[in-house]
Amino acid sequence: MSSNRRKREYERRRYEEWQRKQTERRAKRARTKRNGSVVSAAVAVVAVILGSIYFLNRSDSTNAASPDPAASPSTSSSVNRSSSPDPSASTSAPTADPGNPCPAPTVRPPAKPISFPSAPDQATAGGKTWKVTLTTSCGPIVFTLDGAKAPQATASMLLLAKSKFFDGTPCHRLTTSGIFVLQCGDPTGTGTGGPGFQYGPVENAPADNNYPTGTVAMARQGGDGKSMGSQFFLVYKDSPIPADAAGGYTVLGKVLSGQEIVDKIAAGGLGSDGTAPKRAISIVSSSVAPG
Repeated sequence: MSSNRRKREYERRRYEEWQRKQTERRAKRARTKRNGSVVSAAVAVVAVILGSIYFLNRSDSTNAASPDPAASPSTSSSVNRSSSPDPSASTSAPTADPGNPCPAPTVRPPAKPISFPSAPDQATAGGKTWKVTLTTSCGPIVFTLDGAKAPQATASMLLLAKSKFFDGTPCHRLTTSGIFVLQCGDPTGTGTGGPGFQYGPVENAPADNNYPTGTVAMARQGGDGKSMGSQFFLVYKDSPIPADAAGGYTVLGKVLSGQEIVDKIAAGGLGSDGTAPKRAISIVSSSVAPG
């Protein structure tokens, strides 16, 4: 195996390992949240019981003037909601970069991302070509959607763009070796978020495993190829990505305008965390139109 192919294989495995770890972290957070809800409920029940004992041992006149113990669970519920992690609060403010040709984003991910119960019917893609305009903090990026070759992915992107799902979300990941992409579409800005549904299999993957500059494709977590959601990537330099057992990556379409914006972000390299681009960029709004 040539050294270039070994390098590409290594980068693909590294990419999929990162995706796998993100899935594990998401599952761990979900378990923590569920456990926290159980503990909060138990605390509320104990508070009500103790409150009841307290009131049973007070005089009638004191009882009449005391707060209603039935209000305790509601108060507890309110505290639980306000103490839940807020993705917008966990995203640090972008650091000013004198060499950055783009202004620092002023938008933030939504505190409560939109969630959908299931993936949309692929028939909504209509077998047609569509055009998506992402208005970003660095300018507009316009790309196509191929509803004939990638109907399920196109239907999903249409739903998310029309629902303003991407508004306020950052492009949270940049790869600078072997695979050259800017990844966007996570409503939490952490790399672990999604729309509440996943779909597959892979559609319209290139037979030669080549993803040319300007390609727009769906990110996934590896495995059986049925883990696509809302995260997508924009290729800023030709990237040969070897396929795995699930195939390659669903190609949605190609960038029509705004490729220079992706190039500007990529030129800044990686930030201090080694994952996000140093030159921060966020999606301000999105719109779709027939292509």
